[in-house]
Amino acid sequence: MANETPDTHFKGWAKPGPIAPGHALGTSAGEGETLDAISGHFRLFQLKDGHRFSTDDILTAWYGASWCPTARTSLDLGSGIGTVGSICAWRLPGARFVTVEAQAVSVALAKRSAEFNGIADRYEIRTGDFRDAGVLRAEERFDLVTGSPPYFPTGTGVESDHPQKLACRFELRGTIADYCTTAAKHLAPGGFFACVFPTDQKQLERVMQGAADSGLVIVRRRPVVFREGELPLVALFGLMRTGDLPEWFRGQSWVEPDLIIRRKDGSIHPEYSAVKLAIGFPP
Repeated sequence: MANETPDTHFKGWAKPGPIAPGHALGTSAGEGETLDAISGHFRLFQLKDGHRFSTDDILTAWYGASWCPTARTSLDLGSGIGTVGSICAWRLPGARFVTVEAQAVSVALAKRSAEFNGIADRYEIRTGDFRDAGVLRAEERFDLVTGSPPYFPTGTGVESDHPQKLACRFELRGTIADYCTTAAKHLAPGGFFACVFPTDQKQLERVMQGAADSGLVIVRRRPVVFREGELPLVALFGLMRTGDLPEWFRGQSWVEPDLIIRRKDGSIHPEYSAVKLAIGFPP
C-alpha cells in the first residue's frame, strides 16, 4: 500500500530509543538509494525505484510485537529489505532475530540497515527461499514469526518489470499457505504468527485454508481500512498452533474492530497515529 514518508522531528515529539551507530558514523545512502526513518533512530536503506516499505509492513510488525511482547526469539519470513524485522527489533530490544530473504539485492540493503542500527549482533539475515531445506534448521523454534506475503498468484495482474517490486506483490516464491506451513513448523510452544493479507472473501478463504492445513488457528483478525468509509482491503492475522490452545477455544476467532488509517478528509486517523508512536515513528 502507500509508502510511508521519511521523518525528522515533529514539534513536541522527539525520536525515542538509543542513537543508532550509523548516525555517529555519518553513514549515508549511495547512488539510487535513500536512507529513511522507520523506528525511533532506526533507519532503512531502500532503492529509490525498487520495493519500498509500506503501511502493510508497519502494521505487521506492530501487530506481532504487540501481541507477543515478551518474545525472546523472532523469525521474519520473506523479509525483503528488513522493514518488519527492524521494527520488531526496535520494539523487542531483548530478542534475537532470524530473517530469511531470497533476493540478494534486498539482503544487501537489509544487512547495511542492521549495521547502521547497531543490531547486527542479534539480527541474523539468511539468504534463500524459506521453503528450501537447510535455510531453517528443523529444530529451530521462535516465539514470534512474522510475514508480509505477496498477495497475488502470477498472471493475475499487472506485473512490474522490477524484480524487487514483482516479488513483493506476486507469488514467485511461495503462497500464504507456504508461510503458514513454515510458521507452524518453527513456532515455539505458545508462539504467535502475525501476517497481513487481503481480506476479500476469496483471499480470506486462502488464509483460512492455509491455516487449517498447517495446524494453525486464526485466533484474531483485524481488518484495515485505508480511508474512512471504504471497505477494508487487507487484514492483520494472529495465528497459533492448534495444539497450543485449549480444546474449548479451537475454531474460534475474534474479529477486532476495523483499524482506520486515514479519515475521510485524508488526515491521519488518531489510532494510526498511536500505532506509529508505538513503533517510534512520528505521527
